[in-house]
Amino acid sequence: MNVVYGQVMPGRFISRPNRFVARVSVGEEEIVCHVKNTGRCRELLLPGAEVILAKAASEARRTAYDLAAVYKGDMLVNIDSQAPNAVAMDYLSARFPGANIRGEVAFGHSRLDFHVLDGDLSLYAEVKGCTLEEDGLALFPDAPTLRGVRHLETLQEAVLGGHKALMLFIIQMRPVAAFSPHDQMHPAFGQALRNAAGMGVEVLAYDCFVRENGKSLGEQVPVAL
Repeated sequence: MNVVYGQVMPGRFISRPNRFVARVSVGEEEIVCHVKNTGRCRELLLPGAEVILAKAASEARRTAYDLAAVYKGDMLVNIDSQAPNAVAMDYLSARFPGANIRGEVAFGHSRLDFHVLDGDLSLYAEVKGCTLEEDGLALFPDAPTLRGVRHLETLQEAVLGGHKALMLFIIQMRPVAAFSPHDQMHPAFGQALRNAAGMGVEVLAYDCFVRENGKSLGEQVPVAL
C-alpha cells in the first residue's frame, strides 16, 4: 500500500528534547510534535532543517502532529518508522500474488515482521527502514541494534528449519547507488548480516519514491556486503 498522510505542512526543526518529541517552528508558532522514529537521525535533524509535519489521526493525542519527513538538501527523507512495513507489504504481495501473508509472527524466541505461505513455500521476512545516507551509499543501522542482530539470527534459524528467509531493507529516500551494513556504527550487525546471507537468507534493498504527503515502493538497489 502507498503511505499517504492526510494533511501535511512544512516547518523548521528546532530541537529534539527526547527521542519521542521534537520542537518545530511553523511560521511564528512553535509546535511540539511526535517523532515517528526512535533512531538517532542526527545527520537529518539539524537546527533549521526543513521538515514535513503530518496531522495526527487522533484528535485525542497530546501532540497534534507527527514529524514525518526531513529535507537533506534537495533529497526528501521519510523518517516514519511504521512506513517501511507498509511498502514491504506491497513488495511481498507483488512477488507472491495470492499468498497468505501475515504480519508480526512469532518464530523461536523472536517476532518477525512477515510470514508468507504460498503453497509449499514458507518464507519469514524481516524489514528494516533505512534513513542514513553517506555519499550516495545507504547504511543501516544508524545506532547499535542488538535487536537487529537477534532478528538476523532468527532468520538463520528459519533457514535451518527448512523455511525460506528474507532480510528486506527499505531505504526511505532516493536516489542512492547501493546499500551496505554500517560496520563503523555496529560491526556485529554487519557480521550477522554476512553470516545470514552465507546461510541462505536472501538480502534485498529497495528505495522509495518519497513525497511530502507520503511514499511508495521504489526500485531495487544493489547490496554490497
